[in-house]
Parts: sequence; C-alpha cells; structure tokens
Amino acid sequence: MGNPSLHSIHVHPLKAARGFAPDEAVVEPWGLAGDRRWVLVDDSGKIITQRTHPRMALAAAGPRPGGGLLLSAPGRAPLTVPVPASTGTTTVEIHRDKVEGVPADAAAHAWFSDYLGLPVCLVHLDDPATRRPIDPEYARPGETVSFADGYPLLLTTRASLDALNSLVARGDHPEEGPLPMSRFRPNVVVDGTVAWAEDDWRRIAVGEVMFRVAKMCGRCVVTTTDQDTSERGREPLRALARHRRFGDKLVFGQNLVPESGGTVRIGDPVRILE
Repeated sequence: MGNPSLHSIHVHPLKAARGFAPDEAVVEPWGLAGDRRWVLVDDSGKIITQRTHPRMALAAAGPRPGGGLLLSAPGRAPLTVPVPASTGTTTVEIHRDKVEGVPADAAAHAWFSDYLGLPVCLVHLDDPATRRPIDPEYARPGETVSFADGYPLLLTTRASLDALNSLVARGDHPEEGPLPMSRFRPNVVVDGTVAWAEDDWRRIAVGEVMFRVAKMCGRCVVTTTDQDTSERGREPLRALARHRRFGDKLVFGQNLVPESGGTVRIGDPVRILE
C-alpha cells in the first residue's frame, strides 16, 4: 500500500440530510463548496440532526444553481429552495456555538415541519468567512467553519473501514455488518493506505490542495443509524468502544482544515507531508 489516492468526494448541503457524491469539488477555507451551508433548527434555535431525529437520514438535499437546494423525502413532493435574501438573521445554536444565519422562506419551513412532525426552521449560512470560528485550540486566527460539527472537512479511509468491519464481524452484533462508509458522513475518502494510517498524519496534500489534520473525529449515535432505513443498531459504537477509544472519544476519521484553495478530484494522489 504505497500510493494513496482520493477514492470519493461527498458534499452534504443540508446538515444531517443525504448529500451527493461529485467527481470533483472546490475547496474553500471553511470546507467543500456548498457543504453544510444549511441547517434545520427547532423553535428554540437548536440544530436538528440525526442524533435526535434519525428520519433526517431519508431526506435528501441536492444542489441548485446559486447555492439553493432541491429537497426530497419519502411521502413529500420535491421542493426547490432558493438562497434567502440577507434581510435579517436568526441565531443557530450548534453544539457550544451560537451562529447567525438567514432563514429560508416559509414554504421550506412548512415542508420540513410536516415531514418531521414538529416546528422547524431551515437556515442558510450566508457568510461562512466570518460567522463561525473554528475552536481556537485547533485553529489559526481567522479560520472558520460552516455548519459542520466543528471542522471544515472530515477524512476517512477505506482500509480503516475494512478493519472496523472486521472488528464488527467478531463482536457481539456481527449481523449488523458490514457497515457502509455512508454511516460516517465523510467529505473525502482515501484509498491505498493501511488501516488506521491516518492516525499519524499531520499535514497532507490531495492533488495540489494542502490540509492540516486538526484532530481525530469522535463518533456519536449517528453512526448507528442506517442511512437507507433510518433504523438504529448498536454498531459501530460497540466495536469502536472496545478498540478505538482515545480518552473519552470513540474515533473514526480525521478532521481537516484547508491550508490552500483549489479543486480536489477523484483519483488525485494523496501525499503525506507530515
């Protein structure tokens, strides 16, 4: 295993919903272009994700020209949502951050409220360059992030997924495996490595785009949610708890911060710089 390359690219325009897998993507300072620029919030402003609403896995958000969305979900007619005019913002509470965003139109709120069975608001991140700084413990001044959990990109590797599935197969719930990579909702998936090689990376280049490896990614209950049915199981958290516990985190994947711009493409070589 000596020639790592970019195996796939994944963009999720709406946090917690299905995304799409393009052949290439522009890398912006806060993540892949269009990734997690939208989020749902409840009537208190807290984000709605698969952690509490696993049916979000069945809702899809495809890209529209200019940054809008094409929404689809079981039992719902598709809806096109334009980028809202920045006439006023609302506060989004995402984990420990409070971020200003622009509400979409009433039709979008109603569409998702009917689907989830509770009042929700669809919000767009209008200015990712200024709205939400990355945790300063892992960032440089001025670095920002979208509505992703905390960092601009998430990287996983196929070899590590294979290794994890081997652990699941030998665990208490082998019937739940093998798990697909969609459980982990990455942005970039690398092929051609040994399992867990990414644990030791500090800086990498994908094609000509440079990235800093900020920190390991601690996983949550979302990884136990079947992305095709929204049903919950127990894996991979059981296997991660036994074999991939680092401190209080169950780890799979690495968080990245771009150090340069450009475009990444499937098949690009992945170079380990540090």
